[in-house]
Amino acid sequence: MQEFTEEPAPASSIRQVAFASFVGTTVEWYDFFIYGTSAALVFPRLFFPEFSPFAATLASFATFGVAFFARPIGGVVFGHFGDRIGRKSMLVITLLIMGGATFLIGLVPTFEQAGWAAPIFLVVLRFLQGFAVGGEWGGATLIVVEHAPKERRNFYASWPQTGLPVGLMLSTAVFAAFSLLPDEQFFSWGWRVPFLLSIVLIAVGLFIRLRVLESPVFSRVKALAVQSKVPLIEVLRDYPVSLVLAVGAVLGLITRFYVVTTFTLVYATEQLGVSRNVPLLGLLLFAAAQLAGIVIFARVADRISKRPVALSSALINVLLSYPYFWLIDTEAAIWIWVAMSAQGFAGGALYGIAGVFMAELFPARLRYSGISLGYQVAGLLGGALSPFIATALVQWAEGASWPVALYVTATGIVTLMAIYFASEKYRVDIHDLQITEVSHTISARPIITKQTA
Repeated sequence: MQEFTEEPAPASSIRQVAFASFVGTTVEWYDFFIYGTSAALVFPRLFFPEFSPFAATLASFATFGVAFFARPIGGVVFGHFGDRIGRKSMLVITLLIMGGATFLIGLVPTFEQAGWAAPIFLVVLRFLQGFAVGGEWGGATLIVVEHAPKERRNFYASWPQTGLPVGLMLSTAVFAAFSLLPDEQFFSWGWRVPFLLSIVLIAVGLFIRLRVLESPVFSRVKALAVQSKVPLIEVLRDYPVSLVLAVGAVLGLITRFYVVTTFTLVYATEQLGVSRNVPLLGLLLFAAAQLAGIVIFARVADRISKRPVALSSALINVLLSYPYFWLIDTEAAIWIWVAMSAQGFAGGALYGIAGVFMAELFPARLRYSGISLGYQVAGLLGGALSPFIATALVQWAEGASWPVALYVTATGIVTLMAIYFASEKYRVDIHDLQITEVSHTISARPIITKQTA
């Protein structure tokens, strides 16, 4: 009988892995969000000039949503190879695809220059962005979760999660800087520069990621030769409840995130007539508050456990839905900033621990596929559809925001219920392979480790 023992990675190695995941996810989310900001403020005018303002906005959000349809596909593809080949190699590939697609968006001709070919090019490149992000989140999360010591797992696993608000801050800051240009220059070439700058970030991210070691948990899966032949089939067959709970656990969070970061830009500027820089600054404050929420409550979760933190955050997010729009509707910059900051901080408390929470729903040999599919299906339902639905609801309500608040509240209740039912009951140990049948006799006991200070 074979026994597999493994020494835990030293603290410096864990920090290196966490930092590499943070840098990589920051670059990926910068690329992803710079498109969202452009879809709200630039693309309706440059790529759909023949449409009415309302129709152009919906068309632009439709191209934005294409990425969310690609994300589950990317989650399945990269999840499959991440569970069979390894986490690290998938992270390098996703970074290259994302960087190349983002750089090329900065070179796409406008409708005036290329006619209907222009939005088609845009859609293809947006699809590639979504395909890459579909595999990025799961791999970046797992390589840290599976390296981290149990007593500080939430803290270290929050590092790749901080890449989202930092990427949002970076993309918003760069976009806001170029939006200060006169409209003629901004719509002519200024909006392209943030996309072209991504090539520098990709080079930095690749340099750091190539130095990271493979996850020790996956190394054990590989050493025991128990990789799943078709991880997706096993997830759907053996862990359907875990998959549904994974989707529900982040559905409200993702819906709320894109309502704030994408729909609010259009609602505040087009519907309320607020200056463009007010919601852009609000995005920076939202991202900074989310970063603070992630860091603070990941540490709290290590002290008191994830369950009370997740449940409290989910409940507070539900309660904030209507007050958020009440404050936005004041049209006062200070209250808009307060509203967006509060949403960021409350959402950060849940997002910081979401990676560990979802990883514990699936065994190691199926985990990349399980969490990638769960997160990306939630992204499809909450990210692709939310700006479109919110815009249509406001149009239906003749400019009123209450239907959007109701919509956000409903998705938040779904997340609250999913977290309640998933907490503890469906948890799987991070090192557990859940092997029931193998072709040769092996010991599938948890990794034996020595505790270090």
